[in-house]
Amino acid sequence: MSFGGLFDGGGPAAGGVQYPYSGVFASSPALSLALADRGRDGAVGRMGSSAVHGAGGGAAKDASEVVENDSRSAASDHPDGGDDDDDDAEAGNPRKRKKRYHRHTPHQIQQLEALFKEFPHPDDKQRADLSKRLGLEPRQVKFWFQNRRTQMKTQLERHENALLKQENDKLRAENLSIREAMRSPVCGSCGGPAMLGDLSLEEHHLRVENARLRDELTRVCALTAKFIGKPVPLLAPPPPQMLGSSLEMEVGGGLGSVPPSTMPVAAISELAAGGVSSPLGTVITPSVAAGPVSMVGIDKSVFLELAMNAMDELVKMAHMGEPLWIPSVSSPGSTVKEKLNFEEHLRTFSPCAGLKPAGFVSEASRESGIVVIDSSAALVEAFMDEGRWSDMFSCMVGKVSILEEISAGVAGSRNGALLLMQAELHVLSPLVPIRQVTFLRFCKQLAQGAWAVVDVSIDGLEKDQCLAASMNCRRQPSGCVVQDTPNGLCKVTWVEHTEYDEASVHQLYRPLLQSGLAFGAGRWLATLQRQCECLAILMSSIAVPDHESAAVTLEGKRSLLKLARRMMDNFCAGVSASSAREWSKLDGLTGSIGADVRVMVRKSVDEPGVPPGVVLSAATSVWIPVTSERLFNFLRNEGLRAEWDILSNGGPMQQMIRIAKGQMDGNSVSLLRATPTSTNQNSMLILQETCTDESGAMVVYAPVDIPAMQLVMGGGDSTYVALLPSGFAILPGGPSIGGKTTGSLLTVAFQILVNSQPTAKLTAESVDTVNNLIACTIKKIMVALHCDV
Repeated sequence: MSFGGLFDGGGPAAGGVQYPYSGVFASSPALSLALADRGRDGAVGRMGSSAVHGAGGGAAKDASEVVENDSRSAASDHPDGGDDDDDDAEAGNPRKRKKRYHRHTPHQIQQLEALFKEFPHPDDKQRADLSKRLGLEPRQVKFWFQNRRTQMKTQLERHENALLKQENDKLRAENLSIREAMRSPVCGSCGGPAMLGDLSLEEHHLRVENARLRDELTRVCALTAKFIGKPVPLLAPPPPQMLGSSLEMEVGGGLGSVPPSTMPVAAISELAAGGVSSPLGTVITPSVAAGPVSMVGIDKSVFLELAMNAMDELVKMAHMGEPLWIPSVSSPGSTVKEKLNFEEHLRTFSPCAGLKPAGFVSEASRESGIVVIDSSAALVEAFMDEGRWSDMFSCMVGKVSILEEISAGVAGSRNGALLLMQAELHVLSPLVPIRQVTFLRFCKQLAQGAWAVVDVSIDGLEKDQCLAASMNCRRQPSGCVVQDTPNGLCKVTWVEHTEYDEASVHQLYRPLLQSGLAFGAGRWLATLQRQCECLAILMSSIAVPDHESAAVTLEGKRSLLKLARRMMDNFCAGVSASSAREWSKLDGLTGSIGADVRVMVRKSVDEPGVPPGVVLSAATSVWIPVTSERLFNFLRNEGLRAEWDILSNGGPMQQMIRIAKGQMDGNSVSLLRATPTSTNQNSMLILQETCTDESGAMVVYAPVDIPAMQLVMGGGDSTYVALLPSGFAILPGGPSIGGKTTGSLLTVAFQILVNSQPTAKLTAESVDTVNNLIACTIKKIMVALHCDV
């Protein structure tokens, strides 16, 4: 599934999941005819047989010719054509009854095509309504849609067959060249004919390969023994599984029975050697730019050994139960159902990323759930693409980069793919510092339809120990196990195990991080479920009904969603102070700013989507004694915005457009219009996106120009629509009463343009203005919710 192509207007072709009736066949020719009404004899089963006869004879045509004939379709019996057929019968003519044809008008074809783009499978009501408007019988409309879908399916099959034929021809040519090379072996030293004596060519190659692998295995074992601190035998058997563990008892021969080292030893050698062909497969290690300076000199086989140990630990942790995982009772009201028994974990596994640094604390959690995506391979493909992974988890992941692609996978798949990555993980609050992690991401296919993706930090391998010591977070083996389900969905088991420096976290957020609600498995899985549900609904032919957005075209919805995604990304980057945006913290001019308020500034010059000038960003977090659900419903209600939003002009706002992004009512993108205070004042438009799941909620908005939004709603490019986002991030937090959390952690953030000249100097008045805006907004929210101020 593509998590970036949809919003970019590219359709499903940008990702691994394709929906054959949504935009892919926009260029395919239209059917211009449909079957007439056949009365009682017009069953769908007879439609196909009548469609294969010509207008004047009974000779059968090829089915593909019928599909390609875009200008005709068989008509049913009509009262005015009965005499001709009777005459034929009386004359002894054995031909079948003559079929009549008629053409649809261009207007009818245009209306049919327009509905087909929106609803490839219209219901009875839609077909009846269309038949009345076009003067056609309902069965004609029904058969037109059936023929249209059949035509598109046939075109898709032909296209796929053509691609397969090209691939087959390419493989045949390669096979012939290999056979020719085997008939005339050449010596690698002198270039002359090879004298193999009594040995066959295949046996000679095997002997050379075995000798090379034996030398390489000796070198790899020596390096591994130096890294893990204990000797490694050349042919070490896989360590036995724990008897009586839930891993062995529950999954049997499934995922849990995968040996710890199922990748052949030859693959390890090939990774270290740079990628060599062998009877076991090919490991591709393309030449890429060198990694960070501290990684230079580390053998790739050490990376692979670390990744494989982390994968073994992840798979076991995903399936083992007690005593490794015990029910969580320390956080009432928390969504975390179980926690890791760290003592049992230390007895069961050796530390992959090294021992925990002094002053660090550990957090670990596990969560399972169903994700709306049609294949585990598509989800794995998204995780291995840094751009799509960052877009999917924009509320948790900031800047991401691949430092080195150590392995692209085996035999053209993601199985065995190994990446060295660097990422910024954040909570949307200025009180929690960004977590900068450098880690390996390893992908492995456990079985047919089952994959695992694991992350593990490499701090212990870095040559520059000063750089390793500056890290404020390290990831022990963390990731997910994904398995296809019979109903076409995926079951995801997510495991998070992290060690971080608690001293850098504000006291207000320490309980949240300790409980796993900030970076735990439940938050990762809830975000993944919400994003996949959104994409499935937007790309399906059956959309969530939205009466407010009925007037917006499909292209307009795509452009509006793309603009909303950019707004959300800019908001997250501004709150977290991600290095992906060039924000600078203010050292001066902050005398009146509280310690919990972070003020930053940036200068925008010729930057698409951002107004030119000096942009000021301010954010703070507070605790509010109301539930997160009540706080979210209050902030997203356009009728109550006058109680806290200065952009509302003191009156309620009107919702002009709403596009649903999920089954839950709180996941949507809407366009609001403020009430003008006078007849001479133009009304203001506000673009707003709201999202919610079990882990938290967000309300993000930005004022936009009316001409620009008219262009966007017409399907125009939204790249150059300037906006500055503001909004709220809500996380559950605070004491619990009766098993329910009674408080919420609210982050308030604003971005404002203080001067339209990029060269202008920032003044203390501007800083005071944004500081007063935050304080006033928080106070109004507390008063409206009847909280103690």
